[in-house]
Amino acid sequence: MSKEAMYQIIRAPLITEKMTILSENGQFGFKVAIDATKPEIAAAVETLFNVKVKSVNTLVQKGKTKRFKGRPGVRSDVKKAIVTLAPGQSIDFTTGLA
Repeated sequence: MSKEAMYQIIRAPLITEKMTILSENGQFGFKVAIDATKPEIAAAVETLFNVKVKSVNTLVQKGKTKRFKGRPGVRSDVKKAIVTLAPGQSIDFTTGLA
């Protein structure tokens, strides 16, 4: 898999209070492509961050129904992945990717 494909699978890190608490247990969250599979997500994280992935859990957050200029509309669905790393592994989002 090329680096471009990996960057299209892993869209952005999830940086929230809940994910900060989970990061103490070796779990990190990412927004991923809606059609990405668990093995693809694991391979992309292992290659991009040079870590060993233990497991991947995914969820699809359905888009909210909102009103835009008085007309009803729906926001896009978002797929999230919670990646559990092997013991002793860590990802630092503040340094960026090499």
